[in-house]
Amino acid sequence: MKTNFIELKNVSVIRGERKILDNISLSIGDGENAAVIGPNGSGKSIFIKLITGKIYPSYTDGSTVCRLFGRERWNISDLRNKLGIVTNELQYDFHGDITGFEAVLSGFFSSIGIFDNHIADKEMEEKAAEMIDFLDVGHLSGKKLETMSSGEARRFLIARALVHRPKVLVLDEPSNSLDIASAAKFHNTMRKITASGTKIILVTHLASDIIPEINRFVYFKDGKIFSDGQRSDIFNSGKLSELFDMNVNLTEKDGFCRIDG
Repeated sequence: MKTNFIELKNVSVIRGERKILDNISLSIGDGENAAVIGPNGSGKSIFIKLITGKIYPSYTDGSTVCRLFGRERWNISDLRNKLGIVTNELQYDFHGDITGFEAVLSGFFSSIGIFDNHIADKEMEEKAAEMIDFLDVGHLSGKKLETMSSGEARRFLIARALVHRPKVLVLDEPSNSLDIASAAKFHNTMRKITASGTKIILVTHLASDIIPEINRFVYFKDGKIFSDGQRSDIFNSGKLSELFDMNVNLTEKDGFCRIDG
């Protein structure tokens, strides 16, 4: 039975005197691959924190709904079995002598690396190795994460998120700091993940990050949902020009995209 991964109704998040998210309503089914797109400062980062259970609405009334997988409150350790997340900030946290394999294994403990109090059993080690092989980085398992290229390290952090076999994987600006070749490999990685059955929520401002499997689009602007719909309806030059307040020329070939301003 399919349910909504996200179900929001009349949700606001306030910081100081500013509404960072302003009365938004949105549902995304856990069977959808969706892209969340918007300019910097549009509210995407706070939206991520909301859907990953790190923050809650600033206030609620009888009409406010904020549910993840049908529940309003989650223990974060329970939520990670349904939801994985990879952000650029997470990658910056991994430094020192942490190897790729240790980084993936640390996903079982929600830690940055493995410590003396962490006891990894054989099943954990096998699952970690399986996800590393799935993402084609097994030859780098013993290498320190901080000495890898951004693209290599990103795949290990995705493997870390996938060890729990979540239903949904949230990727926040995944192509930041990647060169053209690394970005192309990363797009193949995203396609492989969707083919395996895990759905993706992609948060980005780059049309080049969009893979053919993404068919739902949510546009954020000024803390509000500017537009929401299917790929064929709103992922076009006109709507993107309105979103970014500039002339945007979107071209597609075989489901991959580029934008010229």
